[in-house]
Amino acid sequence: MNRGAWVFVVSLLGLTGSWCGLVWYPQVQLGQQKETTTVPDKQLYPVARPGLAAQGREVYRSEGCYTCHSQQVRQKAVSVGLAVTEAGTNLTELVEAILTVAPQWSRVRVAEAVTRLPFQVLEGVEVAEADRARRQIEVTGAKAVVTVRPVGPDLERGWGRRRSVAADFLWDDPVMPGMLRVGPDLANVGARVPDPRWLLTHLWDPQIQSPGSMMPPYRYLFEVRPAGERPSADALVLPAGHGPGPGWEVIPRPEAWALVAYLQSLNASPALFEAPVQLPTARRAGTETNTAVSAQP
Repeated sequence: MNRGAWVFVVSLLGLTGSWCGLVWYPQVQLGQQKETTTVPDKQLYPVARPGLAAQGREVYRSEGCYTCHSQQVRQKAVSVGLAVTEAGTNLTELVEAILTVAPQWSRVRVAEAVTRLPFQVLEGVEVAEADRARRQIEVTGAKAVVTVRPVGPDLERGWGRRRSVAADFLWDDPVMPGMLRVGPDLANVGARVPDPRWLLTHLWDPQIQSPGSMMPPYRYLFEVRPAGERPSADALVLPAGHGPGPGWEVIPRPEAWALVAYLQSLNASPALFEAPVQLPTARRAGTETNTAVSAQP
């Protein structure tokens, strides 16, 4: 009996189902994605880039920066732990509770650490163990949080706090995740380099800030002109041997300012539901840090 028609129909249905599952549905899912909120602050994320940064995105694209720089932080796993953030009033009982859940610490070290919080008590444990230890410590009147620390080579290099996700690119058109990593990842360069003068100097001559860098200078983004009696406030302050010489000054063109504004807008670090980050925060007046007290037991 000729079963050619049935074979054709079954093959067609299989190919159609595979295409819908692997191509069509993911496209619909990503195409309908909307802004989300950060965790736990519930701030709207992401927000559209301001006008100058949007112009700088076109400069970034036209200069081909995406061929040497990526904008996607990779993450291998997460490390769950426990950190004490508030000591309460009974320090003696707190020290005993910490030594019970984390006997690898010495009594002297714990007694010192509870006076300089936050203190990372556990690291690299199961969620259930961390939560059980949290309850034991909070019985003493102290406060503790279960920490979630993303881990991976990119994070160890300081390129971000978490992995990149689709929401990070929601307002970017076109999306430029990058082709190669000749230079460092730029997904969070705005958080790593808050000084626009550093970025401008780097664009003029990368060897000033990063000796041995393979990045070419982008001096055509600047105007070299005679310095008047009163130098321009926008003029770059360059070390000897890297400028045009005495009597001249280097002024960033509008394209340079726009590119720097775009680079400073790259900050994909807020914690999201799909990319959690929970680190202990030191509660000191006027300062915040995401680094707990750490030492060898």
